[in-house]
Amino acid sequence: MTKKLMAEFFGTFWLVLGGCGSAVLAAGVADVGIGWLGVSFAFGLTVLTMAYAVGHISGGHFNPAVSLGLMIGGRFPARDLLPYWVAQTVGAFAAALVLYIIVSGGAGYEGPGGFASNGYGAASPQGYSVMAVLLTEVVMTAFFLVIILGATSAGTPAGTAPVAIGLGLTLIHLISIPVSNTSVNPARSTGVALFAEGPAMEQLWLFWLAPLAGAAIGALIWKLMTTRD
Repeated sequence: MTKKLMAEFFGTFWLVLGGCGSAVLAAGVADVGIGWLGVSFAFGLTVLTMAYAVGHISGGHFNPAVSLGLMIGGRFPARDLLPYWVAQTVGAFAAALVLYIIVSGGAGYEGPGGFASNGYGAASPQGYSVMAVLLTEVVMTAFFLVIILGATSAGTPAGTAPVAIGLGLTLIHLISIPVSNTSVNPARSTGVALFAEGPAMEQLWLFWLAPLAGAAIGALIWKLMTTRD
């Protein structure tokens, strides 16, 4: 179990450092910034690379919602859920701390700003309402679980699951960054919210509730589609 928790810690660390780091450090640089497209691919690449690197150790969840969905889908033991959540959240916090230290060393630093946090209303990149953000996060996470459960099912080509899952997360970000800055991952949201300015901590409840609910829905949909009479 210790090795599994270490894998989840480092996998989630890389997800937050790579994904949120690309948003904070590289997205808005004049003329050469990577923009939302680049950030979307950065998140997908973090999951793809860590799934290959440590997925064989822990299953490569890196996300409390994924752990819950896999438990509901019968792929993960309930007794391991809380330890995984702790390892994932601590990994996200550690990555956010490293990113904060890097950002604070920049020329003209005046504060972390939004720090790639998730939000609704005025904290949404395009000002979407709480209901729009809630629905988006539920639907995106549900489809993420369907992708994960399908890509890791028996009969799929060996070794291709990380590619499908990584590209699935990329697509999710391409759709939903304008709405919520894309969470689908409570640990990712928590790590950066602890350092962000603005209402990130006040709004964090939604980015636990919606991804967990979406993961449960996605797992149930998958079970319904694959249940044999």
